Amino acid sequence: MASNPKAPLLLLILLLPSALVLALLSGPVDIDLLQALQLGWRSEEGDAVILWQLRLPRALLALAVGAALGMGGAAMQGMLRNPLAEPALLGVSSGAALAAIILLYYGLAWQSGWLLPLLAIGGAFASVAGVWLLAGRGASAGRLVLAGVAINAFLSASIALALNYAPSMFAMQEIVFWLLGSLANRGWDQLLLALPFMLFGGLLLFAARNYLRALSLGEASAASLGFGGRRYPLAILLGIAAAVGAAVAVAGTIGFIGLVVPHLMRPLVRQDPGRLLWASALAGALLLLLADIFVLNFIGTQELRIGAVTAFIGAPFFFWLIAGTRRERFL
Repeated sequence: MASNPKAPLLLLILLLPSALVLALLSGPVDIDLLQALQLGWRSEEGDAVILWQLRLPRALLALAVGAALGMGGAAMQGMLRNPLAEPALLGVSSGAALAAIILLYYGLAWQSGWLLPLLAIGGAFASVAGVWLLAGRGASAGRLVLAGVAINAFLSASIALALNYAPSMFAMQEIVFWLLGSLANRGWDQLLLALPFMLFGGLLLFAARNYLRALSLGEASAASLGFGGRRYPLAILLGIAAAVGAAVAVAGTIGFIGLVVPHLMRPLVRQDPGRLLWASALAGALLLLLADIFVLNFIGTQELRIGAVTAFIGAPFFFWLIAGTRRERFL
């Protein structure tokens, strides 16, 4: 598979429809999938309502959020040339989370179903703008990371402060549940709101693929190939803010997808940063959909938060990664 960079992409494309069908069949209630499809989305029959109004938008949202997180992680690692980078490093996730928490804190989120995700997307853009301004003109990758760490620390402290002074236990519970990440009770409204931002962000990142390839040779080499200036780093940051910010806005903070997926895909695309964007998007979509299938089929008093499931997936992966590097050192 590694000899042909297109093979992993084709395999992921083939696996996604199977995972989607499995997701549509998953849940506490068994449905006749073929009959529900034939009845159509306008039908008020029980199986059709469950399929078209509950399971299908949730599954499609899992695919979109996973793709945004995977592609955003690959772009971030390529731009910073750091395999441990992820969108949260520059405060994108924290900015979106803090904006959403402010609405939950004051109880304004229920005034409009569109208000929370829109403000969360705005928070993601605001955090990226803060990083960009703090890093300064012509900032290197190292300075961007330092600016991101500073902004992220401030946003994390603000989130902790909001939790500490939550006006009620109900507000604190809503904030904590939202921070853990979930796809429960998400429908077509959330999908249609987030999807344009995700597509816009994905297009910006795809347009910068050749810059990421040149940057893998070093900043000086990239500049000599015509990729100097601030336009391309700014496009990547805006793309990550749009795609990942929209994902966080509708699903909460879901960790490790943007960190683990590029690691898994990089050897399969011959370390090509351009191909890694698409491979990570497809693999992120598949991984998050499989995680949501596990959540839907997990038997418990309440639904697991998908952010906790992805963390349990990501942590063992890094244990394995660290163990592998230690073995290589002693061989």
